[in-house]
Amino acid sequence: MASPNVSIRRVSILGSTGSVGCSTVSLVESEPDRYAVEALTAHKNVELLARQAKRLRAKLAVVSDQSRYRALKEALSGTGIEAAAGPSALVEAASMPADWVMAAIVGAAGLASTLAAVRRGAMVALANKETLVCAGALVTAEVKRCGARLLPADSEHNAVFQVFEQDRRHAIERIILTASGGPFRERTLAEMERVTPEQAVAHPNWRMGAKISVDSATMMNKGLEVIEAHYLFDLPSERIDVVVHPQSVVHGMVCYSDGSVLAQLGSPDMRTPIASTLGWPDRIGAPSPRLDFAKLARLTFEAPDPERFPALRLAREALADGGTAPTVLNAANEVAVAAFLDRRIGFLDIVRTVERTLDALPARSVGNIEDVVATDLEAREVAYGFMGEARPALAAAT
Repeated sequence: MASPNVSIRRVSILGSTGSVGCSTVSLVESEPDRYAVEALTAHKNVELLARQAKRLRAKLAVVSDQSRYRALKEALSGTGIEAAAGPSALVEAASMPADWVMAAIVGAAGLASTLAAVRRGAMVALANKETLVCAGALVTAEVKRCGARLLPADSEHNAVFQVFEQDRRHAIERIILTASGGPFRERTLAEMERVTPEQAVAHPNWRMGAKISVDSATMMNKGLEVIEAHYLFDLPSERIDVVVHPQSVVHGMVCYSDGSVLAQLGSPDMRTPIASTLGWPDRIGAPSPRLDFAKLARLTFEAPDPERFPALRLAREALADGGTAPTVLNAANEVAVAAFLDRRIGFLDIVRTVERTLDALPARSVGNIEDVVATDLEAREVAYGFMGEARPALAAAT
């Protein structure tokens, strides 16, 4: 039970049925007297969303798939929990008076709701890296204007955040993000041509959703993280390094001008970085497995292989080009990953599709969120064209 001196923190979890969302729910449930849940959202998993909402006594539950509204309303009948559906309802959920908001909706679909939480001046735990990839300059400007606080919830960015001395920025030379290398770190290109979705989502260290698992396998995830780190820590690409660390024990490092390197270590469990943001600026308990250093056989590091994993290069090029380029990168990648998971293209075709889309759409300036939305839709249409498919009805980043 929470101490009587601990104030109740009002929280909302956007994307509560995904892997990050479920981990967040488990932490909130472990100390129910410490939190009051304003809103929970999901894409279409009504059954799990309703169970979570009942257990956490949420005020509002939202399903973004409008066709699932009736099922959600019926599941919550008699509970007093409000049910809603659709993109505008996601924004409504983010606009609830929560002190802390977990932004864990996968992909560009999470942009509008994250912005709504930012504009309310909330503490936003950002697990949705695509928000900063697509609209980093716009989002960070809104954070400053509205007095919000971005707390990185990705394991790597959270690790850097924990050892990044803001009052000594002048002494920071660079930061290092670690990558596991995914399941295909030692596969040949010929072998990678034949890998299946089941193999791609079988991450060796982390339990994650399908899309981020595929991104880890292509190393696009690390490329997106470089772009996100640029905005979170206000550092140029050349001061953001990536190293492959197969054991996933060291999650991030900060290198200082005196030669010191401060690193954050922990077991590969998302509950650790989530807890870091949920309790911020204090620390709270989390049931993550503790490291036993006597049993750690070795920690190894190596440079990423640019031939087998060109996604990292594409991401750095998109960051250098600026403007709409990162939005194009992300949109094309989302389309290609979905096609791979549906077995419509091969594994290596993911990055090929992204590169062709970037080549077809030169970077333009971004003046507002409407520019981001238009670019997102255009890039998806072009990517579908390169895959020989007509673009289906799409929900843009609105």
